[in-house]
Amino acid sequence: MGWFLLALLVAAVAFAISIYNRLVAGRNRFKNAFAQIDVQLTRRHDLIPNLVETAKGYMAHERATLEAVINARSAAVSGLRQAARDPSDPAAMKALSEAEQGLSGALGRLFALAEAYPDLKANENMMQLSEELTTTENKVAFARQAYNDSVMDYNTLRESFPNNLFAGWFNFGAAELLDIEDETKREVPQVSF
Repeated sequence: MGWFLLALLVAAVAFAISIYNRLVAGRNRFKNAFAQIDVQLTRRHDLIPNLVETAKGYMAHERATLEAVINARSAAVSGLRQAARDPSDPAAMKALSEAEQGLSGALGRLFALAEAYPDLKANENMMQLSEELTTTENKVAFARQAYNDSVMDYNTLRESFPNNLFAGWFNFGAAELLDIEDETKREVPQVSF
């Protein structure tokens, strides 16, 4: 009987260790996925000052728009730093999401105004920066999808029974999805003949 209880205890400990290790692996996967977002958003943030400098020469009287882009970039950089410290912090992820949405809106207004300046649109630096920014936006979208998939897998793992018991005991909190909403993508295109 003593061997049976010892074997049962060893099996229970091995089971608990297995669950703990899977939770750690899931948490590390979503943190690694966030690191990929961090790389792409940092690249995006680094491109913006060059874009603004290029536009300044052509859009001197559009100072409010240029300042809005600069302020939105600063908020996004700050939000990214905060979220990078702890990607499992829901408040930090929400702040990052809101800051990135604000930056996307400010950039959208900048590009809309740039359409009124043919010389700016034709400027080689502006075209190159716009292309790099578009490419980076696509990479951000892919990295965000990978991150959100990792978060979903982790949250499913931690919420499943009996993992949920161990997740609570070992302080594995829920991870927050990153939703950077671009309102222009939700607009329905108008077709007319």
